[in-house]
Amino acid sequence: MAATNLLQFRCYYNNVKPNLLLPPLATWQQQQRTTNLFGYEFPKKAAVKVTCNVLEKHVIENGRSVVEEEGDEGGIKRSYTCVMKFGGSSVASAERMMEVAGLVMSFPEERPIVVLSAMGKTTNKLLLAGEKAVSCGVTNVCGIEELSFIKDLHLRTVDQLGVDRSIIEKHLEALEQLLNGIAMMKELTKRTQDYLVSFGECMSTRIFAAYLNKLGVKARQYDAFEIGFITTDDFTNADILEATYPAVAKRLHGDWLADPAIAIVTGFLGKARKSCAVTTLGRGGSDLTATTIGKALGLPEIQVWKDVDGVLTCDPNIYPKAEPVPFLTFDEAAELAYFGAQVLHPQSMRPAREGDIPVRVKNSYNPNAPGTLITKERDMSKAVLTSIVLKRNVTMLDIVSTRMLGQYGFLAKVFSIFEDLGISVDVVATSEVSVSLTLDPSKLWSRELIQQELDHVVEELEKIAVVNLLQNRSIISLIGNVQQSSLILEKAFRVLRTLGVTVQMISQGASKVST
Repeated sequence: MAATNLLQFRCYYNNVKPNLLLPPLATWQQQQRTTNLFGYEFPKKAAVKVTCNVLEKHVIENGRSVVEEEGDEGGIKRSYTCVMKFGGSSVASAERMMEVAGLVMSFPEERPIVVLSAMGKTTNKLLLAGEKAVSCGVTNVCGIEELSFIKDLHLRTVDQLGVDRSIIEKHLEALEQLLNGIAMMKELTKRTQDYLVSFGECMSTRIFAAYLNKLGVKARQYDAFEIGFITTDDFTNADILEATYPAVAKRLHGDWLADPAIAIVTGFLGKARKSCAVTTLGRGGSDLTATTIGKALGLPEIQVWKDVDGVLTCDPNIYPKAEPVPFLTFDEAAELAYFGAQVLHPQSMRPAREGDIPVRVKNSYNPNAPGTLITKERDMSKAVLTSIVLKRNVTMLDIVSTRMLGQYGFLAKVFSIFEDLGISVDVVATSEVSVSLTLDPSKLWSRELIQQELDHVVEELEKIAVVNLLQNRSIISLIGNVQQSSLILEKAFRVLRTLGVTVQMISQGASKVST
């Protein structure tokens, strides 16, 4: 065979014996999703026996590719079985890390990849430290309160867990040197900001991996930007590129074959394709890290462990009797995340949806709670209203053009202004002569839109239309069954009228699950 990078497979299903030439693992995984299992229609529960003369075996179970390895006696055993992602509150202290370690070990049948956020409020503290370093002067960097807090938290944690301080001492030294550099330059660029906040995840994962090894559970720490997470160069809010999936699969699976161990991976981080600098995936990006790994390896399940009992019907801080939603679709979860629900990252559902991998949201403080299972489809026959999300501090713009009737290019001009200014648009409603829209109340890192930016937006828009700016508004998003939209809106408007609330704009999402 001239093409040495191809593998010869023999597939048997219902006496059909096609001869197939398939490329290696990473490429084949991508192709089999688009060709629907080699182009043959198999029942949902069918399994295809695939044999070849190399160590790796690619088996398809229930329509999903699973990476497996050959055991000592020729038997088959699966490598990683799931992703377990834990947020900052789940690893906020030594005590919490002990509980998470116990949680991981309580599932002996699983061989997880663990994705961690930074400890507690470390990311916020790092950002504040960077902002203070810009103006405090080099000689005062060591006195920055947030730097002292970060040092104390991490050193206290390693001491309480009984692991060696050396695993993070170099990072703490490098962090202080970076802050000295920021103070010297009197500038904090987005690129430097991403590198600055990366210290949180880099330290939390090293501490946790060291603690598992101390307990006798073999674990290996990984920085996401070193194992194939390739992103755009959009610092503070980078997008993951397609090249990430085969690269991550090759590295993690290859290391497992060579030396099996639980993988402890930094969430939230990546490496820019052009500059090769550290990037971040935006607030809550660790969820996206987890689902990306799940898709890359074709794992059966992705678990997102939070500090609440799954996705709730509403914000428990507003309504204490909020209840967990047992089942959601990917579309519903994405809408909830985008319009303000803090449980999931807005972009995290995309890899899971593309890989058709269930996402289970659980509570690390209450592991016995059933949580929420997010899948491609669910029974909507009895569903009416799934969840209500409130987004405060929203800016609304009414843009009116007397020339809009029959005029092409008007909306393009409107949205090009927002693109040039890097401001996100949430909700849009249009008529023949006007367009109403809301602006995301926060840019990256939850920084509020400043008045100068809003004034500039209005100034640019007034060149093509009459503009009315309305601030301090709120968006109420109703996530539910589109077949019951009339009933949902009827009840919602009745309540709003009773409370004397004026509705200034209404829009139904293109996904048909939100209003």
